[in-house]
Amino acid sequence: MSHDLETREIRFANRVRRALDQASDTPSPNIAARLAAARQEALTRKKPEPVAVVQPALVLAGVGAVQSPEIGGPRRALDKLGLLWPLAALVIGLAGIAYWEHQQHIQDLADIDAAVLSDELPLSAYADHGFNAYLKRAQ
Repeated sequence: MSHDLETREIRFANRVRRALDQASDTPSPNIAARLAAARQEALTRKKPEPVAVVQPALVLAGVGAVQSPEIGGPRRALDKLGLLWPLAALVIGLAGIAYWEHQQHIQDLADIDAAVLSDELPLSAYADHGFNAYLKRAQ
């Protein structure tokens, strides 16, 4: 029973969808006229587009016309390149700090190894759990 009900609901939904699709393809003349009027009103209220500014050419005696440099030409590219220098300095600085900390860690491990190897205790004493407890109590 529920399967038959679902099938009828699906058919009804498909008919509604088709009717809505057909109605959206051809708007009524009243709606079309209102849309055209709204478009005309929007076009009358539209702000004018900016006018392109013509750059004057420099004229030198005996040479002819020399074009002035364009706004945003090579100078703008150098400005963008100038922004990369601080970024490069930051990356190099962070890499230097990481390298220095790594060297410090290696040096600390070497100091510990030297202290363990130069001590009079055998290495097996450091591996003994009881010895660790003894060291904690001694401190």
